Amino acid sequence: MNVDIQSLGTFNQLAHEGAKQATQSLAQMTGIDAAVDVTKITLLDRTDVGEDLAGRDFVGVQFEYEGVLEGDTVLVFEDDSADTIADSLMPGASDDPGMAQSAVKEIGNIMMSGFIDGWADYLDSTIDHSPPEYIERSGADVLPEAPAADDHRQVFVFKSEIEWVGESVNFYIYMLPEYEPLADAMVDSVDTEGDAIPIDKLQTFNEMTTKGTQQAAGNVEMMTGIPTEAEVTQISFAPIEDVPKQIGTETYVGTVVEFTGTPSGYLMVLFDEVSAVNVAEAMMPVEMDGEELTPQHEAAIEELGNIMTSGFVDGWANVLQTSVDHTPPKLVHDMGRAIVDPLAAQVGQHQEHAFIIDSKMRTEDIEFSAEIHALPNERELRAALDDLDVERADETEADVEQIFE
Repeated sequence: MNVDIQSLGTFNQLAHEGAKQATQSLAQMTGIDAAVDVTKITLLDRTDVGEDLAGRDFVGVQFEYEGVLEGDTVLVFEDDSADTIADSLMPGASDDPGMAQSAVKEIGNIMMSGFIDGWADYLDSTIDHSPPEYIERSGADVLPEAPAADDHRQVFVFKSEIEWVGESVNFYIYMLPEYEPLADAMVDSVDTEGDAIPIDKLQTFNEMTTKGTQQAAGNVEMMTGIPTEAEVTQISFAPIEDVPKQIGTETYVGTVVEFTGTPSGYLMVLFDEVSAVNVAEAMMPVEMDGEELTPQHEAAIEELGNIMTSGFVDGWANVLQTSVDHTPPKLVHDMGRAIVDPLAAQVGQHQEHAFIIDSKMRTEDIEFSAEIHALPNERELRAALDDLDVERADETEADVEQIFE
């Protein structure tokens, strides 16, 4: 089953417009402006859905919908924003739990009705939805169980991040459609066969990336002695101008390389500043004084970024049976969006949308986490997927000794 880039772009734009319509409804009810920060389609293992919500409490509403599309959609507010949400609609509601719940439910009902109706209008069909159910939970538990499919371990998730302008309020819209109806709707939109991507191979590529991340995590453990676990791996699709927003505004230390071959593009290995210091010192034979980054720390991060990149990219090359080379790692230390922006600009010279390949790893022994972000050339990724032999998906081993010969 194939889906073309144009169709993915159309569906991403549709979700974005639905989120904009929902925020406009919110502004009309509350008088406070809200703006859609970013909307993206993500393909990930169903067990990883909602991992980015870990460690936070949420309130919101949930709907079931059925028709040409089937599944669940959820609007969630961070819990510490609930009082602001409630008081904006019903002054004094934050002092009455019942009123506060009613306010959130009413806001969610109007916002999400517009969101779902927008999809129905575009697909020129009917999508019915259930009455809103109020929810108040922590982390991924705020989301419904990801839809199951016998033949697919991965699911498409639509996610919009929305900022309430001038207020310390962020909220999110998640849409979790059943796989088959969504795939059928996407296939119906395919116009150009040459622009199409096999969905099953995209899933295989995602699984392959997971194994590449595990290889990179193993390399970290080998160099530092710190047990390191690979976490969420996902492929997202978004307009090129939204790519820097995927990373955020935190300050990172890490490496950037350009990889060439099939596919080509850029790969970033990024650590937050605390993680960079901790993992660098784990590699050093002597203890460093102070907690600031020094040239020795940066040299260690550069070396670690190189071996992580090599394990990751070489795993791709083994499975794709292509030559994927990369430049020496360039050390970066800046705000995340500032690191990604020039890379997105380079890729954006040839395409309007981008696939963003994201992986995360962490350890419980020290305060340490790392992210790997790949930004491949869309046309070459499509060519690589065309030639991908799904039976080779487990061949991601990279010989660390050969990397440094």
